[in-house]
Amino acid sequence: MGPSCLAIEIKDLDYSYPDGHVALRGISLCVGPGERIAIVGPNGAGKSTLMLHLNGILRGDGHVRVGDFDVSEDNLRKVRAVVGIVFQHPDDQLFSPTVFEDVAFGPIYMGLPEDEVRQRVISSLRQMGVEAYADRVSHHLSLGEKKRIAIATVLAMDPQVLVLDEPSAGLDPRSRRTLIQLLDQLDPTMLISSHDLRMVKELCPRTVILDEGEVVADGPTSDLLNDEALLDAHGLELV
Repeated sequence: MGPSCLAIEIKDLDYSYPDGHVALRGISLCVGPGERIAIVGPNGAGKSTLMLHLNGILRGDGHVRVGDFDVSEDNLRKVRAVVGIVFQHPDDQLFSPTVFEDVAFGPIYMGLPEDEVRQRVISSLRQMGVEAYADRVSHHLSLGEKKRIAIATVLAMDPQVLVLDEPSAGLDPRSRRTLIQLLDQLDPTMLISSHDLRMVKELCPRTVILDEGEVVADGPTSDLLNDEALLDAHGLELV
């Protein structure tokens, strides 16, 4: 297939876990370049499962394409250069002796020259407002700082698509506000899975509601979040 004008294209995606639990049922979704989309829904709706299909960590039945590449065994390395996933728990992504080494890991793995690695690390840390932390040990930092560094590790790969799983979960009000302001300045196409509907309202013009593995609503965030009956029907609350 030729170049795509879509950042993400998902068609008729089904996925069941090995124990038989059906997690995704016929998901179809198109995301344009530069769009910011929230994926919301109750626990167990399939949000994280859907996100793990975007770089081939999980593989269901159906069609998933990111940028110019189908998500297939042959393309996994290319796909993972296009899509950066930031997990809910930053300790899942931070494992090096220093913050600098954590953020440098991806660019080094990509085979980039030392000068470019350093440039990407500094740039990514600056974007997340943590450039002063380069020589610190990640595990000694606060949750908010760790989350920003985990995002920097992905930004250093220069992804076209940034996928964030519950980025504001567990943050105090000041850390949450800082994170929202920093995310708002980023350029990549963004998918944000979150229960934080106020953050969604600020960052994402479009929202997709998942429930029991299906897309039950997809539209302008302002419309969906103002529909109290819709939110109530799918276990969501704008608090």
